[in-house]
Amino acid sequence: MRIVVADDSLLLREGLQLLLTEAGHEVVGSVADGPSFTATVLELRPELGIVDVRMPPSHTDEGLRAAVDVRRAWPEARLMVLSQYVEVSYADDLLATGDGGVGYLLKDRVSDLDDFLGAVQAVAAGGTVLDPMVVRQLMGRNRDPLADLTPREREVLSLMAEGKSNAAIAAALSVSLAGVEKHTQRIFAKLGLPPDDDTAHRRVAAVLRFLG
Repeated sequence: MRIVVADDSLLLREGLQLLLTEAGHEVVGSVADGPSFTATVLELRPELGIVDVRMPPSHTDEGLRAAVDVRRAWPEARLMVLSQYVEVSYADDLLATGDGGVGYLLKDRVSDLDDFLGAVQAVAAGGTVLDPMVVRQLMGRNRDPLADLTPREREVLSLMAEGKSNAAIAAALSVSLAGVEKHTQRIFAKLGLPPDDDTAHRRVAAVLRFLG
């Protein structure tokens, strides 16, 4: 198949090109930045575009944004995103259509040539291939943290939302003050509220999460 490759590392671009060529594919474009990837893919309309997430100038998520731009302009584009680390920004946009033809793999997977080439074929055929680490990050980010609260912790948070103090919550639930304090600390932890914030701030943040 015809493939466009984008990575700011010449060594990695050449390595991918050699790997893909030896597997019988044709690399019709090789670029080093996001805008060039977008322009080249939209011009050449290859069977697959492979792009690194972090590229110049900021080395954050240029490649992922470029993939999203391609997908918006050409919804049928088949795109494989590679990254050294999991970057979930813009990932929802890339996967939003649910049409398939999308892959998001960590670069470590490229070392397993059979798996990588299999993923390339799957994405080009319209499948969706996601690295297990990417799946975990996306699920962790989108999951409702309130789902982790126990029924008692939900009761405590509900009373906190009514403006009750720990002492008033203890009286309402017929538990000790120390028990309420333990529940509130667990609530803060499960909601991802850092311990270096003061307690009053965390109470407000917890209540906002509960009401939101």
